[in-house]
Amino acid sequence: MSKDQLEEHIVRLREELDREREERSYFQLERDKIQAFWEICKRNLEETRTELRDRQKDRQEAEERHRVEITVYKQKLKHFLSEQHNAVSELKVDSVASTSLVQNQNTRSELGLQRTVQGLEADLREKRLQNEACIKELKLKQQVELMELTNDYDSRLREIEVKYHQMMEAKVEAEGKRRRAEVIELEDVMKSRVAALMEDHDRALRGAEEYYSAVQTKLLTEQSALKEEVVRLQQQQAQTDRDLLAAEQENQRLRECLQEAEQKLPELQRRLDDHEQAKAQAATNRAQLKVTERELRDLSVEHELLLQAFQKVQRERDELLREQTAAILAVQQKSGMKELLLEKKLAALTETLERKEAQLCAALSASAVVHPTTSSSATNRLQEILDSKQATISTLQQDLVRECQEYDTLLHACTERLKELNVPQHNFPFMSAEQILNGLDPKN
Repeated sequence: MSKDQLEEHIVRLREELDREREERSYFQLERDKIQAFWEICKRNLEETRTELRDRQKDRQEAEERHRVEITVYKQKLKHFLSEQHNAVSELKVDSVASTSLVQNQNTRSELGLQRTVQGLEADLREKRLQNEACIKELKLKQQVELMELTNDYDSRLREIEVKYHQMMEAKVEAEGKRRRAEVIELEDVMKSRVAALMEDHDRALRGAEEYYSAVQTKLLTEQSALKEEVVRLQQQQAQTDRDLLAAEQENQRLRECLQEAEQKLPELQRRLDDHEQAKAQAATNRAQLKVTERELRDLSVEHELLLQAFQKVQRERDELLREQTAAILAVQQKSGMKELLLEKKLAALTETLERKEAQLCAALSASAVVHPTTSSSATNRLQEILDSKQATISTLQQDLVRECQEYDTLLHACTERLKELNVPQHNFPFMSAEQILNGLDPKN
């Protein structure tokens, strides 16, 4: 190799040495930057771990406060249940007292009704005695009237018989007198005309015979008329006898009817009394039944209202317990899931961080001997790692904000439900998400 070539080679080597020195200084600067950036990332990681430990500690404290709040709330719920039990017991005592009062009123009303029934029975006995006295008076009056009618009928019958006998005797006597007068008159006429008759014996005898026949005919006619009159009077007497017999039969029938009526009168009176008594008893029973049904209806309505109120309170109690249990379980479940997710994310981040640290250390150790392009690619990868870390932190912050919003929504729903149920909230045990994160007391 010639001198010129050696000089050129020396110049080229010097240039390469200068370039290498420049690159070495550049890589040293890059290494210092990377080292500084690594220190910054390490400090940020330690700060993140410290913050995570603080968050875990806050979460444990929040869980402890939550357990204490749940215990206090359970005690309040027990106190509320005991108050409700006392109220139900008081309602039962009041219902028993009202029932006993109603029973006493029913007993008094029953005694009053019994006294009224006894008074009515006494009045009924008095009326029965009065009716019996009236019946006896009516019987006596009827017997007197019947005796008067019988006496009147007998007297009229005797008068008719006497009148009939008198008429018969008068007619017989008048007829006898008339016949005797006619006979005397005929004898006088015959005596006065004996001489004339003797003179004209034939004519007189014939005339006498004619006159005698005429007289005999007249006598026969009068006798037949008298017989007809006697027959007519006998017929009248028979008709009178028949009327008397019919009157006696009618009287006998009336007596039998009267006897039957007298025999049926006690039975009818007894039936009437039984009917009146049954009617009065039925009216009394209906009145008592109406009063009892009204009281039973009122008691049933009152019992139904009390039962509905008790069922409503019990349903509200069960609903409150169910909602409280569901809210507690939901919060516990969300807290557990959140804790698991955070632990998984923390483990993944720790593993990723260790892997990245190893890769970074390997890249830094190899940066002194590699090409500058390799150093720039390592820088780019480090920037990507930092961006992914920042994205993970942003994601965790978004998850925390979303969980806080869900917790605040659930807390607001519980508060509104307690307001609807008129539950006092001056000792409300739950805190908002901001207060839990800041570690503040809900009273503040």
